[in-house]
Amino acid sequence: MSGIESQVRKAHRLLSVDAMRGVAIALMVIFHFCFDLAHFGFARFDFYNDPFWLNFRTFILSLFLLLAGLSLVLATRRGINSRRFLARLLRVAGGAALVSVATWWIFGERFVFFGVLHFIVVASLLGLLFIRKPVVALALGIALLVVGNRWQFPWFDQAGWRWIGLMTHKPATEDYVPLIPWFGVSLIGMALGNLLLRNGRLETMNGWLPADNAPVRLLAFSGRHSLLIYLIHQPLLFGLLNLYVLAAGR
Repeated sequence: MSGIESQVRKAHRLLSVDAMRGVAIALMVIFHFCFDLAHFGFARFDFYNDPFWLNFRTFILSLFLLLAGLSLVLATRRGINSRRFLARLLRVAGGAALVSVATWWIFGERFVFFGVLHFIVVASLLGLLFIRKPVVALALGIALLVVGNRWQFPWFDQAGWRWIGLMTHKPATEDYVPLIPWFGVSLIGMALGNLLLRNGRLETMNGWLPADNAPVRLLAFSGRHSLLIYLIHQPLLFGLLNLYVLAAGR
């Protein structure tokens, strides 16, 4: 899983935000490693029905998308750099396409057609409408969470509309992050980002973290390179476990 990284220069990055994104990345790697263990029969985790794993995924995804909204506000606080924004968007879109192709090859019909990277591409574009409207973003974000968790309509079960959400059932796919309700989380992150910037709290949060601490630096580094880690960690984990299975003759 991955969020929108800050697109300001490194000197203007906030250690606290990068470290929080690094925490989300670390949790995601743990989640996917456990998923791979279950896939190869090394564990009996039920990722489709066990409340623990379902809630764990929800927590990780919520943290990512909250930070995605917050980061979009930070990335545009000095204005929108169209070239940098589009370049970042194209990288994420390319990553989304790779995920779809790879999961189709591995899981067949359960391939990822609208996962977290696909969501980020759409949410990045829609989010530009709300980055300077925190009150509207907060109100709409809460509304989308309520609507997305309380109402479903058969019309959205059609293949062409599943990316929106509001389906009567979860589609057969390995990762599904529909626009509703998840865009609500990103909108709340935008409202939070505006609030923290206005109050100067993000800089204050930086003071809470020891910049020379090795674990903090590692988390911040992971947060700065979240897209790359998202793209390579699962093929690496999956590939190593597959090699072990082949070598062990299991």
